[in-house]
Amino acid sequence: MIKPISITVAFAVVVSLFFGTPAQCGSPKVNKHESNQKHIRVPHVHSVNWKKKTKKYWKKKLTSKQFYVCRNAGTEMSFTGKHLRNKKPGVFVCSSCGHVLFDAKTKFKSGTGWPSFYDVYKKRDSVKVHIDKSYGMVRVEVVCGRCNAHLGHVFRDGPRPTGLRYCINSVCLGHRPYSYAKKYEAFLKKKRANMASSRKPAPRSKSK
Repeated sequence: MIKPISITVAFAVVVSLFFGTPAQCGSPKVNKHESNQKHIRVPHVHSVNWKKKTKKYWKKKLTSKQFYVCRNAGTEMSFTGKHLRNKKPGVFVCSSCGHVLFDAKTKFKSGTGWPSFYDVYKKRDSVKVHIDKSYGMVRVEVVCGRCNAHLGHVFRDGPRPTGLRYCINSVCLGHRPYSYAKKYEAFLKKKRANMASSRKPAPRSKSK
């Protein structure tokens, strides 16, 4: 039985054969403008129904690289992502819809060339996972829990306490301060309260 780490190494070898390793290509060029996030820098970002956005919408709003990776399950070249070495406190969000995905506290250096995290921001909400059998491998794909954007893959070779490594394409990420996460939490709290109140049965009218 092949261990997950072996699969990861095999995939890295395949990538290096096509694109070359950082040493072969010289100093990797980091694209600071890899994604467009103007459409998610709006006050009502959390109340938008992002699942209903069409392919035409995404193609118009996202950069070509962002569209290729996020909407067509592509992979960016390793060691070139803007957020690979981003150590700033805060949260990492989906570059397509602004959904909160990871806390910067769970980010770690994996040596793979892509941003890596050992846990998600919120269980059962931040991301969803699917089996991916592309390229002759069986992997677990990670997508945004709100807009279904492709993010990367998750492997069972990460550090404690989870033992997981969420290997995420940098172009799929945005970085925000913790105040953004607090507003997101407030939105969820209000949404849950509204849903709870809507489920309450209407008061019965007193019979005369």
